[in-house]
Amino acid sequence: MAFLETLKRDIGRLALPGWRPLARWLRRRLPTGLYTRSLLIVILPMLLLQTVVAALFMERHWRMVTERLSEGTIRDIAGIIEVIRTYPQDSNYDAITRIADESLNLTIAVEDKGQLPPPRPRPFFSILDDILADQINSQIKMPFWIDSVGDSRLVEIRVKIDERVLRVFARRGSTYASNTHIFLIWMIGTAFVLVLISILFLRGQIRPILRLAEAAESFGKGQKNESYSPRGADEVRRAGLAFIQMRERIERQMEQRTAMLAGISHDLRTILTRFKLQLALAGNKPELAGMSQDVDDMQSMLEGYLAFAKGEAEEDFGELRLSEFLEKLRGEFSLSGKTLTYRIEGEDQIAVRPNAFARLVGNLVSNSERYATSLNIEATHNAKWLTLVLDDDGPGIPPDAREEVFKPFFRLDEARNLDASGTGLGLAIARDIARSHGGNVTLADSPKGGLRAIVRLPA
Repeated sequence: MAFLETLKRDIGRLALPGWRPLARWLRRRLPTGLYTRSLLIVILPMLLLQTVVAALFMERHWRMVTERLSEGTIRDIAGIIEVIRTYPQDSNYDAITRIADESLNLTIAVEDKGQLPPPRPRPFFSILDDILADQINSQIKMPFWIDSVGDSRLVEIRVKIDERVLRVFARRGSTYASNTHIFLIWMIGTAFVLVLISILFLRGQIRPILRLAEAAESFGKGQKNESYSPRGADEVRRAGLAFIQMRERIERQMEQRTAMLAGISHDLRTILTRFKLQLALAGNKPELAGMSQDVDDMQSMLEGYLAFAKGEAEEDFGELRLSEFLEKLRGEFSLSGKTLTYRIEGEDQIAVRPNAFARLVGNLVSNSERYATSLNIEATHNAKWLTLVLDDDGPGIPPDAREEVFKPFFRLDEARNLDASGTGLGLAIARDIARSHGGNVTLADSPKGGLRAIVRLPA
């Protein structure tokens, strides 16, 4: 056993480097879809089997039948030659011509002092010529010339008999297995029917998998798809039932979390409201100014924490006009004496959760408003994706910290992800909303010298 394992490992080391380029080439060329791969699994073995059958069985069948037919035809010609050489004939050979036509189904003519034509080029598929030549060499043993090329129903054979040339016209079907096309038609026809059945069957098997994928994708984007029900094979049904159970558990947890956060929000806001009322009743005393600011900061941080924990998943998708939204942002941005420009390419109407989308872009714009003097937004909306590229001229974020700033409560010196209350949740909330839509938010260097934020959402 140890020897076999060592031998297998050594062979693998020798063969693997040579197979790697071929494996990479096949990986790039082969289809990636399950439907297409399944069709290939069904069709390729069928084609391979039929090719082997056609190459072995049909070639043997053609040769065997053609040999038998050609042997009989050449035997008849040999008999005619023997009669011509043995028994004197008149110059027209009428008797032997009539016997050959009526009894042997051959048309013959004898040319006195005739010559054989020059050899013809051999056809690509020369099985008939080869077999006829072998039979003439074995039975007649005289110089000959064969013409089997073309679509004619006749095969011409010329044999040199002393000073004469015997011309024989035989029907092609008498010398060649000409009915094999029926087998090919049946083989191709059955293969076509089997492929058609496979296509219809596989489409029915793939459709439940696609529906499961669509339901999972919709749920991942926060869209409700209650119409999904498991169908298809047992394994697909099991996967569908597992998905439904998982979705129900997640929805129950989200409902419980929402109810808990609503209760916490109500209780804490009640306490903060009481603090504010007591401070208001105490009057504008200098020693209470710091406490009043602490209460305001506490309320701001509470709102940020609850917004991050609660998210916007319960909001339904709706239509939002991108130009109106960006124009509103431009007006708010100009109130601080700074410049916001934008350009929209593609459809203006987008399908998003409006409040969540406004919070996502608003957090990014507020960071630029705080640290930059100008901001440019390029919006591209095509059939598959909605992409927003925000470029500002602020101080930017170091490359090694661009993923860290998306972590909740992460603080960076001169941090770009700190909102007004200093909770460190601005970019965390933005990415959370983008991912709940099925997209993402990434950061890069801006051509303006500051930070570039890229929002990419499925359309």
